Amino acid sequence: ALLYDYIDQSGFYKGTVTNKAHRSIMNVPFVLPDEALNKPFLEQAEARGLVNLKGHRSVGGMRASIYNAMPVEGVQTLVDFMREFAQSHR
Repeated sequence: ALLYDYIDQSGFYKGTVTNKAHRSIMNVPFVLPDEALNKPFLEQAEARGLVNLKGHRSVGGMRASIYNAMPVEGVQTLVDFMREFAQSHR
């Protein structure tokens, strides 16, 4: 819920699964408002240790995989990064 809630209220990122009943709790797909931001997003995320966020090649966008081994602190770190990235690219 932490990540989906941020994406839904951000006004910057857009979740690709809008029906909440169909959302995965393990893989959270989202897009940025401009595809030109994908590369800097991925590079800056990786610099912070946030890796493997690139979405599937046939779908594009981003995908955060938050399987059982991912602690809530890791999700919070991603949300904090996403908030900072959005603020600097509005």
